[in-house]
Amino acid sequence: MPKFVELWVYLSATPLFGLTATLVVYVLAQAMYERLGQADWANPVLWSVVTLASLLTLTGVDYPTYFSGAQFIHFLLGPAVVALAWPLWERRAALRCHWRALLLAALVGGSVASVSAMLLAWAVGLPHEVVLSLAPKSVTAPVAMGIADKIGGIPALAAVFAVVTGMVGALSGRTLFGWLGMANDEAGWMARGFAMGTAAHGIGAARAMQVNADAGAYAGLALGVQVLLAALLMPLVFRLF
Repeated sequence: MPKFVELWVYLSATPLFGLTATLVVYVLAQAMYERLGQADWANPVLWSVVTLASLLTLTGVDYPTYFSGAQFIHFLLGPAVVALAWPLWERRAALRCHWRALLLAALVGGSVASVSAMLLAWAVGLPHEVVLSLAPKSVTAPVAMGIADKIGGIPALAAVFAVVTGMVGALSGRTLFGWLGMANDEAGWMARGFAMGTAAHGIGAARAMQVNADAGAYAGLALGVQVLLAALLMPLVFRLF
């Protein structure tokens, strides 16, 4: 026990703490996820976030200290997103055939996700800044923060909404698609993946990749298209109206 306490004091005061805690917690969460047969409620991202947040709260370690180590993993997010291009390259023939339908689906899906959230927030009487912060909820968090700042929302709140939206999509997507009776053929997985990436951005795309390769590829495509469309069109639309 004394040696463990000494190790904890050392790690909590250095960048190694954030890196070590993140890796250990996620590996354990992933192992539990596999042991439970990849149950939706056992999503490793969800339980990693819950566990790390609880750990930081209980130990009194502030977020900047944690992130000084976790940023090494955060840096890898960029290469991971770029790597999503390879599955799409392997399916380039299908993309040539369906690019118009996919672009239309991205535009309609993103618009419905944004407008429906804002209307619901407005209907229950939430403050104006909160309503605006919900607009980019289906865009990956860093981009959602930038969009929220441009349209008068609260960037930090937009990031929270984006993460929650991704988690809800990852947890409920497979069940919802099952209720809708979507086929398990190539077209069905294309539709599932693209819908997941459109509504639940990166977290949904990661979940889609765990279920099916085709779904993961098109979820990654939807993620990228939503980022482009939202970043270009959303500030313009809000400036006009």
